[in-house]
Amino acid sequence: MKQFFSFVQKEARHILRDRRTMLILFGMPVVLMLLFGFAITTDVKNVRTVVVTSQMSPQNQQAVERLAASEYFTIVATAPTPKDAELLIRHQKADLAIVFAPKCAGVQFIVDGADPNMAQQWTNYAQSIITQPSEGTYNSLHSTQKSASPTGERLGVRLLYNPQMRSAYNFVPAIMGMLLMLICAMMTSISIVREKERGTMEVLLVSPVRPLMVVVAKAVPYLVLAIAILATILLMARFVLGVPLAGSLFWIVAVSILYILLALSLGLLISNIAKMQLVALLLSAMVLLMPVVMLSGMLFPVESMPKILQWVAAVVPPRYYIEAMRKLMIMGVGIGEVAREVTVLAAMTALILTIALKKFKVRLE
Repeated sequence: MKQFFSFVQKEARHILRDRRTMLILFGMPVVLMLLFGFAITTDVKNVRTVVVTSQMSPQNQQAVERLAASEYFTIVATAPTPKDAELLIRHQKADLAIVFAPKCAGVQFIVDGADPNMAQQWTNYAQSIITQPSEGTYNSLHSTQKSASPTGERLGVRLLYNPQMRSAYNFVPAIMGMLLMLICAMMTSISIVREKERGTMEVLLVSPVRPLMVVVAKAVPYLVLAIAILATILLMARFVLGVPLAGSLFWIVAVSILYILLALSLGLLISNIAKMQLVALLLSAMVLLMPVVMLSGMLFPVESMPKILQWVAAVVPPRYYIEAMRKLMIMGVGIGEVAREVTVLAAMTALILTIALKKFKVRLE
């Protein structure tokens, strides 16, 4: 056991004295959290709005005042006709134009549709504010939205879990899944392949410590670092981005550790395939990055993908971790509600670790 801890200490010292590695391990999570939390956002704010004044009634004026009082829309100009408002949008001086029909018969939106997703959000937000009763306040937009149905009745809409519609609620669990997978798999694979490149792995294997203990000893420091990275992400999510930890912190950490073990197992498997550090880096960064970003539900709902891509996404581990974290962190459910995701992650971990260890022993013998 003393020899095992000596190997762990050796690997830990090697990691800590490499400043570039430490910068990657802790700099990347901080930068990505800040980027996705503040810069890369789908939140609706300060939409440049033009109001067509050809049909303005007291009710329409009140609706415009509610728009101007909100943080979502900024009235930048007025236009006498819809054609003039359209020209302002085409000249990139506005994003949205509002045209009121005669006698309050309805509202028309002219929207810059270059980004269709944002255009749809702008329209939904504007419609929700305009159709509120005059005595309502725009602050109730997200907690209880009210709009008019085609029959004239008023419909109430309650938004659960994320009443402010903040994109950080969606991005933080996704960033956790991406970072823990890439960092753990990449650093573990590179560490083992580096020993092979330098010819020191054979020296380690002829030591009194069994090969399995050598591999575990090299993975332990990365497990500890991954837990430290997880703590950094959770602290930034809670106190910098304002994302709640509605569920049990114990289960959030427990599921995350299971996912970290899965990522470390993938790194070990990659190290069996790669013979050079560059190859290991490309395999862990490129092969894992595209599935994590495109097929895990990080940016696009898996349910909206073609069937064949849904089948491929079923074997992407981050998909299940991201789903579990969204339920535990945002929805605040119990561990029983994520039993399916945890079971899949545990099965993947056992399968990948078994294959990786078996191939490692056969390869080195």
